[in-house]
Amino acid sequence: MMPTPRLPSLAPEISVLLPAYNAAATLGATLRSLQRQAHQDWECVMVDDGSTDGTRELMATVAALDPRMRTIARPHAGIVATLNAGLAECRGRFVARMDADDLMHPERLLLQRAALAAAPELCAVGCHIRIFPRRNKSAGRLAYESWLNSLTSSDDLQRDRFVECPLAHPSLFVRRETLCAFRYRDQGWPEDYDLLLRLWANGHRIGTVAKTLLYWRDEKTRLSRTDPVYDLARFVTCKAHFLAADWLGQSDHYVLWGYGDTGRTLCRALALHGKRPSHIVELHPGRLGQTIAGAPVISRAALAALRPRPTRIVASVAGAVPRAEVRQALSSLGFLEGRDFVCAA
Repeated sequence: MMPTPRLPSLAPEISVLLPAYNAAATLGATLRSLQRQAHQDWECVMVDDGSTDGTRELMATVAALDPRMRTIARPHAGIVATLNAGLAECRGRFVARMDADDLMHPERLLLQRAALAAAPELCAVGCHIRIFPRRNKSAGRLAYESWLNSLTSSDDLQRDRFVECPLAHPSLFVRRETLCAFRYRDQGWPEDYDLLLRLWANGHRIGTVAKTLLYWRDEKTRLSRTDPVYDLARFVTCKAHFLAADWLGQSDHYVLWGYGDTGRTLCRALALHGKRPSHIVELHPGRLGQTIAGAPVISRAALAALRPRPTRIVASVAGAVPRAEVRQALSSLGFLEGRDFVCAA
């Protein structure tokens, strides 16, 4: 049975920040999943971004029946402006992100609130996800889901921050004062990945609840599939920006492990920031002894013999299995992840 709505307190504990654009077909189910939450001290700040399909009218109808629902109507301005407009209206101690086409597990708010309340060193937590509908999902999408759900701790997320975005943005549950301090920004790349990387670059820690609490709709019409801001090239540009400023901030040179498509693309993006490889480690025997991007191509054994010993190695290989193999190889040579090397797909 759906919990009986009650009047929100003057300051609800949780604000659910929910932007929407032409989401009339899915918004009703999304809001019903919110109303079924075990934790009931929340408000939902629904921000309509100039929809033309009845989204605004649906929001108004739901808000008239449930006083916890608040509606903001704006001319179409895009996701970043819409998120910031909604954030300015959030009153809760915590902000839970939600998209207008996804679904919440009934215990999502309860468990994420408990996780963040129990860990004052964390500024935010995510959760594990399940992509739906399952039909016709590519192996790549399912591999991404599997990778996201393999990350179970704050250390896991920080370690893999340059691999891909290690949290699904609609799963984010964050302290409001932190989110208000950083807000969202439009840099021409994904605003969610940008936010997380800025938090890590400024010393914040982010955790996750290792339970499937978000059902993430993946249709061809969703924004991340249609807007060029979310193209793979834009993710690489974002990643290179933060990698250059953060982990490579004190060095213009690094050792690059891997020069396949993934390593080559990242190498070119880092070069735009003045970061160039001093050496490239390759397992392909045909490349050994060559010079690529101005750097000699060396073997794994030659890497171990380099003096001075490198402390800035970027392992750029695609796929969880190859990445695990590179991690094992570097560890066996005495290199420590986070101190001497990072993985960046």
